[in-house]
Amino acid sequence: MAPYGERARAHADGIVDLSIGTPVDPTPQVVQDALCSAADAPGYPVTIGRPETRQAVVDWFARCHGVPGLGLDQVLPLVGSKELIASLAVHLGIGAGDLVVYPELAYPTYEVGAALAGADAIATDALTALGPRTPRLLWLNSPSNPTGRVLPPAHLKKVVDWCRERGVLLVSDECYLDCVWEGEAYSVLHPEICGGSTEGILAVHSLSKRSNLAGYRCAFLAGDPAVVGELLAVRKNLGLMMPGPQQAAMVAALTDDIHVAEQHQRYAVRRERLRDALLGAGFTIDHSEASLYLWATKGPDGPDCWALVAELADRGILVAPGAFYGPAGRRHVRVAFTATDERIAAAVARLTRG
Repeated sequence: MAPYGERARAHADGIVDLSIGTPVDPTPQVVQDALCSAADAPGYPVTIGRPETRQAVVDWFARCHGVPGLGLDQVLPLVGSKELIASLAVHLGIGAGDLVVYPELAYPTYEVGAALAGADAIATDALTALGPRTPRLLWLNSPSNPTGRVLPPAHLKKVVDWCRERGVLLVSDECYLDCVWEGEAYSVLHPEICGGSTEGILAVHSLSKRSNLAGYRCAFLAGDPAVVGELLAVRKNLGLMMPGPQQAAMVAALTDDIHVAEQHQRYAVRRERLRDALLGAGFTIDHSEASLYLWATKGPDGPDCWALVAELADRGILVAPGAFYGPAGRRHVRVAFTATDERIAAAVARLTRG
């Protein structure tokens, strides 16, 4: 990407970097205040997290996503979701000869986690493609990074049933569940999908995107208490503990719905402006009903992703090539709309001018 970054930076009005979905808006004041109030933290935190931290997760699931009845033993704070995704297979004793399955177009860390464990990995959206092999671990990602695709409840339920019939651990990366623009997204822990049981299921969530907390490393998983307990036992020995002040911040973020709605509206405006400009510049937007990205292409017979990256870099706009997320992305680019209003306006002006 370095040469394309240099091309974009050479633009007279500077670079518009839409290649990484890093939040740029302020961390909500209610969260900053909670962090400051908890700053006196001389003792070690515990890996399982404070009861009030886990209760905030339980209450949030019930209030915002229709998942009632979770227990405190079904929740585990994380030091950001990426460390869990990368280390989960290792922590669960998955290794050589085992199979990890993840989406055909996916965040690269699923594959990295399998590689670190020495396990085999297959990127596919078709379970029939696995043949006779049964995975130890299957990742779902809805809403998707990079495509923004949202899997319907019937599809999620089908995957849950398939995994349970075969004893496969299903882990759903739901970090963009609060970043939906068209339709509705569901957690795999929703009772209509999991049948009211969390057996064999984990859901992973992050506050980085919804609450501008990427720098705080606040995330959590929830689901099957047996698997949560197994992970807790391992993570205790590794010192994987969310710091106490961050736990207080996470409680504040999960309890306050106002800042989430305000940030959602900011992103909705940026998304609409950037989407219209890309369409006007000859792009097609596929999926993208959720997440913080637009999955853009010029068609199955159009330029490959690197040619699209180059075209946009010449306009001073840096985007991510779809090939980063799997071979199926070779005709797409991922365009983040996490930049400031001023930089989004600059990108729109450049796309509109041609």
